[in-house]
Amino acid sequence: MPITLTLTKDVLSSGQETLAISKITESFLKHHGLSGNTVMTPNVTAHIVIVEKGCSFAGGKPVEGAWIETKTPSFALADHAVQSAFFGEATQILHDLSGGTLSKDRIWSNGVHAVDGTWNISGKALKNAEIGEAISAG
Repeated sequence: MPITLTLTKDVLSSGQETLAISKITESFLKHHGLSGNTVMTPNVTAHIVIVEKGCSFAGGKPVEGAWIETKTPSFALADHAVQSAFFGEATQILHDLSGGTLSKDRIWSNGVHAVDGTWNISGKALKNAEIGEAISAG
């Protein structure tokens, strides 16, 4: 379940990007009741994209900001309370790690749901029910 964190260069101090990913991943697992789950923990993956200043935009104008995007099976981030709690906490994490210089109105997020059966874990495409069985075992 990849998380993409896109940042305009220098909105976080060097080294804070990896701490952000760690905290956002922990938040995702926590809000799904999966903290420590041996199946899901290693399968919540992430990567960071750093965009040069002048190459990120809002309303067609250059902006310095942060973007959080998740790609998950349809059962993840399906409940609005979980969506609000996770994305709210992820926003707060980035705001805090910036020392308050990255304002919350410059942190955007969204979640994308994948087609059932397109999740590949350990070389096998799994349907939602199969992922649920694997999670239960972990």
